[in-house]
Amino acid sequence: MVSPPSGGSDDAGLSDGSGSSGPRAFTSRRPVMLLTRVEKFSAAHRLNSDKMTPEQNSDFFGPCQNIHGHNYKLEVTVKGKVREDTGAIVNCRDLKQFIHDAVIKNVDHKNLDEDVAFFKTCPSTTENLALYIWLQLEQVIPAGLLHEIKIFETDKNVVTFRGEFDE
Repeated sequence: MVSPPSGGSDDAGLSDGSGSSGPRAFTSRRPVMLLTRVEKFSAAHRLNSDKMTPEQNSDFFGPCQNIHGHNYKLEVTVKGKVREDTGAIVNCRDLKQFIHDAVIKNVDHKNLDEDVAFFKTCPSTTENLALYIWLQLEQVIPAGLLHEIKIFETDKNVVTFRGEFDE
């Protein structure tokens, strides 16, 4: 058992000064936390680059140059201060709706190469899919909250994007 700090308080020194027992809810310092929403979608694609010859495409993409599909798992993480009034960073129902409206309805049970305009100009790699999802969500999630996109193409292939671009 961990002993309370000197002073004998049972609240491990987290008194709010009101004389009440128990940890303080909020002070001038609000906790910053991460919240992750997990969604799934299925989509088909074919890995091919117009910037490469057929031989280069075959060498680089191998059998993935043929049309195939994945059951993707998407993790969207927001980061922010926990609001004192709600005790939450964001409303989870809103986050779910943002993801559905900006991403899922555009990619679920679609051929990414044919049905999503973004992939008309770039290969539908998981890296580019992560970028597409970030750009879509950046438009609907309140500014400064979007922290990370993680896409599981398979159990072994995972792409993470945090909105960083080279200079």
